[in-house]
Amino acid sequence: MDSVWVAAYLGLAAVATGLSLLVALQTWEHRRYARSCMRRLDRHQPQGRAALIAPCKGIDLDLEENLRALFRQDYHDYEVTFVVESADDPACEVIRRMMAEHPAVAARLVVAGRATESGQKVHNLRAATADLSAEIAYLAFVDSDARPRPEWLRVIIARLDRPGIGATTGYRWFIPQRPSLANYLLYSINCGVTMLLGLRNQHWVWGGSWAIRREVFEAIALREAWQGTLSDDLMASRLLARAGLPTRFEPVAVVASPVDQPWRQTFAFLRRQYLVGRFYVPKWWALGLCGCTLTCLAWLGSLAAMLGSVLCNSPPWWLPLSACTALYLVGAFRGAVRQTLLRTYFPQQESALRQARRFDIWAGPLVTLVNWVAMLSSMFGRHIRWRGLVYRLFPGGQLRRLGTVLPCTSCSGIRGS
Repeated sequence: MDSVWVAAYLGLAAVATGLSLLVALQTWEHRRYARSCMRRLDRHQPQGRAALIAPCKGIDLDLEENLRALFRQDYHDYEVTFVVESADDPACEVIRRMMAEHPAVAARLVVAGRATESGQKVHNLRAATADLSAEIAYLAFVDSDARPRPEWLRVIIARLDRPGIGATTGYRWFIPQRPSLANYLLYSINCGVTMLLGLRNQHWVWGGSWAIRREVFEAIALREAWQGTLSDDLMASRLLARAGLPTRFEPVAVVASPVDQPWRQTFAFLRRQYLVGRFYVPKWWALGLCGCTLTCLAWLGSLAAMLGSVLCNSPPWWLPLSACTALYLVGAFRGAVRQTLLRTYFPQQESALRQARRFDIWAGPLVTLVNWVAMLSSMFGRHIRWRGLVYRLFPGGQLRRLGTVLPCTSCSGIRGS
């Protein structure tokens, strides 16, 4: 019986290590692709008017600087639309101040009103895209807690001119505002997700930084499909896939997002992300859960095998130690590779994030365990809280708004998508 358990454990450890090696190869490929794309950004010179749409709610961390970055895009022909739920939203004061500071950039503020049948963000986006002017050729979307670089808009819409491309997307790179376990865990988990994006394996849109041609937006009837849903980006991903239009990952569209969260809000954010994924992209959610479970079981099995070595001298101590070492070193290698990307994405943050980078490299088992617990928690329930609002999700991604639980005079700095 002991030999059966030892063989099962060794098989599990081998599969988990092999999976970790595949993810390491993907991380290496992500770095290669990102460096290649970032070498010559000046070659991208698209033509056509772009509408940059930024839904806002409450005061995000560094909101003023985030919005100021939208007025400093180096594209020659664009307009900015800010959209809020209510004219009483505290973000309105910051928005109006930024519009007054940058009169050379066409900008407007849209008050969408309270959502009753959709998520508030989706409702805001529907309001912002309801009366687009005829000359708009591109639509670009950015979250208010993101700070895009000056070339962001120009490059992200330039990629859309390639044949067969349905949309272009970036992702977030969290910037911890203070050293804390919660911030570092969120930083590390997010970095790991970012590495899954690349040249040939992008199947989904991230709503905080993406763009689409207007003709595609209208052809897939995205605005109509948003009605009654919560997730703007996963619905866009679903429709683009159905139309056979691939989404391209654009490294320039990876945006800095400041974060400073207590532990409870950090875990709630992670669970919310996975819960939304369970309803909108169940196959991808299940695949991620299986992979994370496999890795965590390999770690827990190694601990059990070490305990067996001490108490029963079975298996030999060097077997679980070797398996643990291999799994840990592959994970540390992945962390080291992805942290070198700071020099590509945000070189100005490399020194400030020294401790977060070390945590990402060396705390792999802890990060994996916390991520696994968050994924397991998303297996149950259908209620989520997002920026003070409570929603109930139904199969297919439809929802019902249940009410308000918190006054949103100040928001957390982490978006719900």
